[in-house]
Amino acid sequence: MSSAITRETLLRQHEMELMRVIKIKDGEIQRLNGLVLTLRDGSMDKVRSALLAEVEETRRSWEVERCRLQQEIQELRGAKRSAEDALTSAQQACQARAAELRSAHHQHQEELNRTKRDCEREIRRLMDEIKLKDRAVSVLDKALGLQAGHAHRLQLQTQAAEQQIAALRDAQRAGLNHPGQAPNSAPNTPPHIVSPEDRDTRRFQLKIAELSAVVRKLEDRNALLSEERNELLKRLREAESQFLPLLDKNKRLSRKNEELALALRRLDNKLRFVTQENLEMVTMRRPSSLNDLDRSHSTSYHGYSQEEREMEFLRLQVLEQQHIIDDLSKALETAGYVKNVIVIETFYGYDEEASVDSDGSSLSFHTDRTPDTEPEEACVREEAEIRYRQLTQEYQALQRAYALLAETSGGNYDAEKEIKTREQLLTEISRYETRVADLESALKQQGLDVKWVEEKQALYQRNQELVEKIKQMEGEDLRLRNDIQDVKDQNELLEFRILELEERERRSPAINFQQLYFPEGLSPLQIYCEAEGVTEIVISELMKKLDILGDNANLSNEEQVVVIHARTVLTLAEKWLESIEVTKSALQQKMLDIESEKDMFSKQKGYLDEELDYRKQSMDQAHKRILELEAMLFEALQQEEESRMEGLKMEEGRLSETLTEEEREGLRRAMDQWKRTLMFELRERDAQILRERMELLQLTQQRNKELEECIEAQKRQIKELEEKVILLVLLLLLLLLRRLLLLLNA
Repeated sequence: MSSAITRETLLRQHEMELMRVIKIKDGEIQRLNGLVLTLRDGSMDKVRSALLAEVEETRRSWEVERCRLQQEIQELRGAKRSAEDALTSAQQACQARAAELRSAHHQHQEELNRTKRDCEREIRRLMDEIKLKDRAVSVLDKALGLQAGHAHRLQLQTQAAEQQIAALRDAQRAGLNHPGQAPNSAPNTPPHIVSPEDRDTRRFQLKIAELSAVVRKLEDRNALLSEERNELLKRLREAESQFLPLLDKNKRLSRKNEELALALRRLDNKLRFVTQENLEMVTMRRPSSLNDLDRSHSTSYHGYSQEEREMEFLRLQVLEQQHIIDDLSKALETAGYVKNVIVIETFYGYDEEASVDSDGSSLSFHTDRTPDTEPEEACVREEAEIRYRQLTQEYQALQRAYALLAETSGGNYDAEKEIKTREQLLTEISRYETRVADLESALKQQGLDVKWVEEKQALYQRNQELVEKIKQMEGEDLRLRNDIQDVKDQNELLEFRILELEERERRSPAINFQQLYFPEGLSPLQIYCEAEGVTEIVISELMKKLDILGDNANLSNEEQVVVIHARTVLTLAEKWLESIEVTKSALQQKMLDIESEKDMFSKQKGYLDEELDYRKQSMDQAHKRILELEAMLFEALQQEEESRMEGLKMEEGRLSETLTEEEREGLRRAMDQWKRTLMFELRERDAQILRERMELLQLTQQRNKELEECIEAQKRQIKELEEKVILLVLLLLLLLLRRLLLLLNA
């Protein structure tokens, strides 16, 4: 449909173009005829005046047209130059903007990486500070526990002293009631009681003063340690690589030490059990003589000495292990590692009793070696251990809470860093507030108002907002332009695709399958049987007979199955024949359409050939007419020349005054040039029309060839389908006859 419409439009355009050319040529012919008639009938003056007027008019029109075309060319060149300048400026601006965005992106990436590194460094530093402070707190808590134990012990001693004083007073009262008993004991006891008490109080006061001095030392040492922290951390990182094998060795030695301690306990139990058995044996067996007594004493002494030697040997091994551990700890200290880092894992968490002693603290369980009683020392140790366990549990709970907070915050959350940044922000805010107050006071001193500054600030903010809006609008404009360009590109692609699809649809017409309706009582199989000359078989009666045979109870199951299969094969063959018939009809319809299209193309080709011949004839006639007019004009000019040569001298003078020889030559040259241009345009137009007609003729011939090939291919396909259908029908009939014969024989 679209191809026919385009063909009709092309034909109309071509006809209009031909009519326009014919009209132009007819106008030229009429004008030349009028000119020839005027030359024949009119006088020479009229001819000259007419020719001069025409020449002037043509010259003026040509000059005006040339000026207009030059002006348009200049305008187009200026527009092209301005467009190229705008394009180059836009490209440069885009490149500069892209470079700025790229550099800003790189700067932001570098700043982000720098801030990440700084944050990680600060987090590590703060974690190290927290660990050091926790260790210092644990040391101070242990010192506080020791002081509490000493205070408790002093309280117990004072209570015991008060009880003794009360007992002495009761004894004195009893002595007064019984003066004869112990006269010398009363005056001597109070000095012995009071003097140890004073000595203990003085000792405790000295101890408290010593502890306060130690606390002051610890505070000073803490300040020094805070200064040395960074250096120690550096040394810590350097020593970490050397610390791992030493830590493994320390763990192995501690494990071996525990094993030796267990062995020592077992040997103690064994020794206690053996001594108890020896005592029982000694009590059970009494010596009969002095020799037996001496022998028993000697054997018991030798046995005890052997066990004692084993105990001494084990104690020496334990001391050697302790010395090895001390040497390792000293080696770690010389390597630059802080001894506080050595953490031993226990049942309750992490035990740091091995690392209590440091450079700034002399207060530990190892330094305090005052001779105390065993129950009080055990009580103090139990309290210190309980306090230490509580602190370790609290520390572990804080670590778990910190880890949970870091997980919930979605990153590396550091409370110390947050507090520090908040303090920095508060200090900056206070500093800026003081600066604002100073500026306000300075403005007041200068006689200016604060509102003026606020208005200026508001104006600056408004300008910033406007600049941001302008940038945003520019970005939106650029985005919209890009979208418009993308839409234009998509439209062009879609138009090109539509043209391709139209061309494909034009070249390959679709196959329209039409449903065929067979008359009642006839089936495709019956039609093919009749076409083959088999008129004795009626397909409908055969179907009924097969149904009757299938319902017959006298037949066996196999025979009934064969009959049913034959009926289904017949129905399927009938359906397949219907589909083949539909396909055949569609192909035939397509062949008819192609043949009609071929006829239409051939008719169009003949019409175009006739039209081309007619146009050629008209062009030849116009060319002959132009040649005749040129000959007539040449004859008229020649007659004019002869009359001018034979005329009077006055006429020659008048003619020389009106038209000179140069003007005549110029007029003749202009006339010849106009003739040549007109003939050139006519030839170009004829050649273009001829080329278009030849191209259209070639296209129609090519299309006719394609249609003929398509018709031949469809004919071959229809022939193959007919052969297949005939073979299939024959095979089906043979199968049916064979099965019917088998059924009849059965």
